[in-house]
Amino acid sequence: MANIKLGYAPTRRSIFSAPDALKYRGLTADRLRELGVDFVDITDVNEEGLLYDEEGRKKIAEKFKKEKIDGLLLAHCNFGTEFECARLAKELNVPVLLWGPLDERPDENGVRLRDTQCGLFATGKVLRRFRVPFTYLTNCRLNDPVFERGIRDFLAVCNVVKTFRNMRILQISTRPYEFWSTMCNEGELLEKFNVQLTPIPMPELTDEMKMAKKQGNEVAEVMQYCRDHMKICIRDNELENVAALKVAMKNLIQKYGCQAAAIQCWNQLQKEIGIMPCAANALLNEEGIPVVCETDIHGAITALLVEAAALDGTRSFFADWTIRHPDIANGELLQHCGPWPISVARETPKLTYPLAFSHPGSITAEAKHGEVTLARFDGDNGEYSMLLGKAKGVDGPKGMGTYLWVEVENIKRLEAKIVEGPYIHHCVGIHKDVVPVLYEACKYMGIAPDLYDPIEEDVKAYLRGE
Repeated sequence: MANIKLGYAPTRRSIFSAPDALKYRGLTADRLRELGVDFVDITDVNEEGLLYDEEGRKKIAEKFKKEKIDGLLLAHCNFGTEFECARLAKELNVPVLLWGPLDERPDENGVRLRDTQCGLFATGKVLRRFRVPFTYLTNCRLNDPVFERGIRDFLAVCNVVKTFRNMRILQISTRPYEFWSTMCNEGELLEKFNVQLTPIPMPELTDEMKMAKKQGNEVAEVMQYCRDHMKICIRDNELENVAALKVAMKNLIQKYGCQAAAIQCWNQLQKEIGIMPCAANALLNEEGIPVVCETDIHGAITALLVEAAALDGTRSFFADWTIRHPDIANGELLQHCGPWPISVARETPKLTYPLAFSHPGSITAEAKHGEVTLARFDGDNGEYSMLLGKAKGVDGPKGMGTYLWVEVENIKRLEAKIVEGPYIHHCVGIHKDVVPVLYEACKYMGIAPDLYDPIEEDVKAYLRGE
């Protein structure tokens, strides 16, 4: 699991109750500890440990930068000081969570102690003036279930944004000639999003495989892992190549400081090493290092974002939209030659031959059913968006490779979305509902969320705490 660190900046305004602001400063910190949240407090910044003036704001900004926080919690312990909140958020440039505890009943004389809700309205306005995107967690009590849910979702949002802003992808060779659909704009990805590509030629990979085989120990361990977790339907020397390829790709990913890879999986690779890379991809995908097919850089970006949104080690799978279900009107086959992690499978995977190719090295297994999120980051003509939606696994005809029949709400609407773009036939799935997290993260990444079903109001309602 990722370690996400929040900067905890409780705030007050002088005309409201300072003792009550201090009380809620402490209660909120205690609740965050109960939830296991890693946060940086500001108790050393001033006597109150609260944000309310410029001198304190500067000290808080310096501390949070030094601690390298991933997100900022602006907890309004009374009305709060909205312009100091906005200045702090603007300087830090991390996702911002705006929240305050629900106000108490006024006393018998009509006196109100905090006016927290009113302050949240003010800070929201000033954050917008500063052009600071923020996430709003509804005005609620610390023990309300919506508070815990909102905090955990915000941590996931922070993880997606952190992943996106620090992304480096190993590109193993060029895209296959026939796959014009997977071309990407390397310069634009760097200029717009700081997504860095590390291109290497195919011989660098095959040389690394030779070294892995010569060293031997890691390759032997991977071979044994495969025997323990798969039905092996290929020869020992072919299994050795699968293991060596896995070790080699991992070594190169680590060497160049990457988090994922995209490989030209056919046809030159088979001439060099005699196998498909699918099973080696699957082994890395199981370890949380996404490796996608056909040099699909946007697919690798999607996989990293989807897994970051899960925040719990749930593994994603890289798939083709392929054919309609023969019996279910809104059914569709998600399939690829065999790169899916084995934890996705509902049966023991076979290490065998793929569909449409004569070389071994592919996994065959049907994936688990249940609810899945499907996503695709992509762009045309300088505009980028993320296709998002949900589906459920259903029964269907037996397939080859790694596959899952799914049912969506309206396949014709989804089909048109993909064809009309900016998307292609590739997507990333995960057995978890991460649609709200990815939808919210888009505002910080500078890309447009694109829901393939008309569920935007439902997503917004969830994020509001309804």
